[in-house]
Amino acid sequence: MEIVFLDKKTIGNVGNFNLLHKLGKVDVYETTKPEEVITRSAGKDVIITNKVKITREIMDALPQLRLICIAATGLNNIDLEYAKVKGIEVKNVVAYSTDSVAQSTFTMLLYLVNRPAYYDAYVKSGVYAQSTIFTHHGPSFWELAGKRFGIIGLGNIGRRVARIAEGFGMEVVFYSTTGRNNNINYKRFDLNTLLKTSDVASVHAPLTESTRNLITYDKIKLMRPCAIILNTGRGGIINESDLAKALNENLIAAAGIDVLTKEPIDPQNPLLKVYDKDKILITPHIAWASIESRARLVEKIAKNIEAFKREKGV
Repeated sequence: MEIVFLDKKTIGNVGNFNLLHKLGKVDVYETTKPEEVITRSAGKDVIITNKVKITREIMDALPQLRLICIAATGLNNIDLEYAKVKGIEVKNVVAYSTDSVAQSTFTMLLYLVNRPAYYDAYVKSGVYAQSTIFTHHGPSFWELAGKRFGIIGLGNIGRRVARIAEGFGMEVVFYSTTGRNNNINYKRFDLNTLLKTSDVASVHAPLTESTRNLITYDKIKLMRPCAIILNTGRGGIINESDLAKALNENLIAAAGIDVLTKEPIDPQNPLLKVYDKDKILITPHIAWASIESRARLVEKIAKNIEAFKREKGV
């Protein structure tokens, strides 16, 4: 089979990439501009893409194309209806980054709560060496045990986060963004009640028309001044201008953001202009990207292509 990977840079260096080379001839490009897609995909049976969009115009220009493999879970960069019309199969990958995102969620939370960067800098500055006592009471931190952890979107990742929160002794509640989830293990709240009563609110939902701008200034105003909000789900679910305003007005204690409306971040993003930099942690969409997660992603892409070959007798 003739295969092209249009944006390998998005998954970095992965030790098991040879799994794809075993399936056919693979052309690999680190990144691909929209105007380069057709030329690079000409004559290929399979396109692998993470973020490169495959439009109906591109499909029309590629008569040999039979399979599009998404190196991710989201399918929003593919014209799915037209792919069906053209008889082109589209396969994505699910449940490859669950543990990575869950771990990163608590990395963010503990960083914001325990303030290790401050205490590390305090010791390394030499000030601690001059102290007259064994400890230093700088920024106070609180224990997770006994606090309420509110999960917005209780899918695979949300459920994994819930179990970790329970391990810290937290009470878990959730809001179903689809309205269809009735998990019997946790209390289901409406969004306003979850925000009003949670010490931590954590977003683990896909970006849809119903979740876009789900968390606005008015919603953040419902939260406690001591509360923390996290988003390792999708950019666009929390309104970034509203969050910056809320942080500047000290409506909540802090925010941890791994996903943004525009990625890479716009230099004018209001979150970069929050007055107190200790109130916000921003990471560059890395929550999903553990070594193990990226290896699972490649493995599952390879399995998707193998399954296609078996089905079609290639």
